[in-house]
Amino acid sequence: MLMLLAFGVLLQEILANAQDENLIEIKNIPEVPLYSYRSINVPEEHIPYFLHNNRHIATVCKQDSHCPYKKYLKNLKSCWGYERSCKPEYRFGYPVCDYVETGWANDIETAQQIFWKQADFGYVKERLDEMKTHCKPIAKGDSSLACSQYLQHCRATNLYIDLRTTKRNHDRFKEDFLQKGEIGGHCNFDSQAFMAEGQRKSPLQSWFAELQTYTPLSFRPIEDGKCDIIIEKPTYFMKLDAGVNMYHHFCDFVNLYITQHINNSFSTDVNIVMWDTSSYGYGDLFSETWKAFTDYHIIHLKTYDSKRVCFKEAMFSLLPRMRYGLFYNTPLISGCHGTGLFRAFSQHVLHRLNITQEGPKDGKIRVTILARSTDYRKILNQNELVNALKTVSAFEVKVVDYKYKDLEFSAQLKITHNSDIFIGMHGAGLTHLLFLPDWAVVFELDTTQHWENTQSLLTTHLMWKNYVPCAFGCRSCITTFQVAI
Repeated sequence: MLMLLAFGVLLQEILANAQDENLIEIKNIPEVPLYSYRSINVPEEHIPYFLHNNRHIATVCKQDSHCPYKKYLKNLKSCWGYERSCKPEYRFGYPVCDYVETGWANDIETAQQIFWKQADFGYVKERLDEMKTHCKPIAKGDSSLACSQYLQHCRATNLYIDLRTTKRNHDRFKEDFLQKGEIGGHCNFDSQAFMAEGQRKSPLQSWFAELQTYTPLSFRPIEDGKCDIIIEKPTYFMKLDAGVNMYHHFCDFVNLYITQHINNSFSTDVNIVMWDTSSYGYGDLFSETWKAFTDYHIIHLKTYDSKRVCFKEAMFSLLPRMRYGLFYNTPLISGCHGTGLFRAFSQHVLHRLNITQEGPKDGKIRVTILARSTDYRKILNQNELVNALKTVSAFEVKVVDYKYKDLEFSAQLKITHNSDIFIGMHGAGLTHLLFLPDWAVVFELDTTQHWENTQSLLTTHLMWKNYVPCAFGCRSCITTFQVAI
């Protein structure tokens, strides 16, 4: 009997010790964050604006001891400017106008508002206000299609595309590529209102040619098993401009960034499909930039040939050469600068590509001269210019020729972003000005023959100022040197 009592006491002690050990182990298990904050991956300055538009994440952050963004929760009023709840005083930025241009506005305030709508987040607001649902879902699992005016941007759910009978040739943007029934969804389609949006039908201005045969289907593509491939990830369709020219290709990237704002999504866990109806490949000298937008390789549309493909969520990106779009040949009111949209784009790309700022340097000014090896972009007296600059002890002079075979694009951006003075020939190479620091000074070189009409040159230069150097409030200077013409 005594032995049984002793055994019972011993057993209780063993169980108690085991429970204590388990409690210690539980206490040592690290708490798991309630959200994957790394996936946000936007510049620190953009965090308040991101949280303003994603209140569900802000709520989780408030409850989560691991959230690194708690300091931004005290004030969630910061906004980009296009949100309905956004008050003017909390906007990301607002342009500055130095004078009023006759024919555009009668006062400074009107000029600011015009520029904000032309080249700032007011442009995003106008696209959002234009959105119209053309194909409405009737029941759960149905499709939908909503677009901005002239189908410059569209958003679709449960989209069906049948590529089993497609015929490819040399035409990159064939207008009759898809026939009736080969693209569509199960929804209530307002065909009359939809077809009225075709006024700007053009390869790089609208998605009308690609969507004009959108068909209300009698079946639910995914639920009824009509898909050979189902794409679960959100997908951006893009029609790309010239990938060998920085000015043209960055029209693609800027419009993709604006499209992300329209859809309030900056995730890189997305597919990007290049809409190209030819059988050709695509030369891209700036392919590293895609890392700012997706974790995956760009998909050519022909990858899906001979298949019926269904996309759960699809966005048709704003296009690079839209009439009054950004930023190809866009008319701008003169005298205004400081677009927050382009500043945010620059910050976003630099952050995602991990391009850091190593200055400004105390007592030193970093001068970068962009040399061009093409026949019509050479500075004939370049050596003379370099030698003259080197006589200033504070200048650290660097001459660069951004040849893609010699210097990868991220390395080019690092040099540009770490320049205090940037000197370059008029042309596509000056698109690098997008990535200069805010305090940088720009010297744009031009051929002497263009200076015969001073007013015309100044107008052209102001267009560059509005879009590139002065997008971030930096100063801009005009000078001229002898160049090859």
